[in-house]
Amino acid sequence: MIVVLIVACEVGFWVLLALGLALRYLARMPRTGAVVLLMEPLLELVLLIVTAVDLKNGAPADWKHGLAAVYIGFTVAYGHYTIKWVDGHFAHRFAGGPRPVKRYGLARAKHEGKLWVRTVVMAAVAAALLQLATWYVGDGGDTRSLHEWQLTTLRIVAVHGVIALTYLIWQKKDPGRTTADEEAARPPQKTLR
Repeated sequence: MIVVLIVACEVGFWVLLALGLALRYLARMPRTGAVVLLMEPLLELVLLIVTAVDLKNGAPADWKHGLAAVYIGFTVAYGHYTIKWVDGHFAHRFAGGPRPVKRYGLARAKHEGKLWVRTVVMAAVAAALLQLATWYVGDGGDTRSLHEWQLTTLRIVAVHGVIALTYLIWQKKDPGRTTADEEAARPPQKTLR
């Protein structure tokens, strides 16, 4: 049941996001769209309550409860960012908004570093929820799966940290800009008279 609820929350997230943005930009009802977008945290609250009730009713703590905690942590850390990102692209595509910014070089590395910090927040929230679940289950229950999920969140942070670091080490250049060295190396242009 928990897995079905996680899938339902994820589908609900995207449905509410699409509905909120459609109301905001296509139907020209920005306040109604904002209200719909503000309903999204309710999905995670429902998931948290159902997970706690499931554990309270004696369900053994297993991978599903760990996945629920990680999903809630991800939503806390990345939910607002995802909504803002999709909103910017939707506004550009359907409402004449500005083109979303593409980042290159150090700006991209900084952006990836900020995303990594969000992953750290996700892991911290998930680990805290998993620890609360461990205490909630108590000494009488098997909580190995919950502890394994805590280690999994640390692995996610480490892998994302390495990926973010690659953006700093191997910075991608803006294809539309040339550096002073590239300008100097370019042969002079012949002019027609």
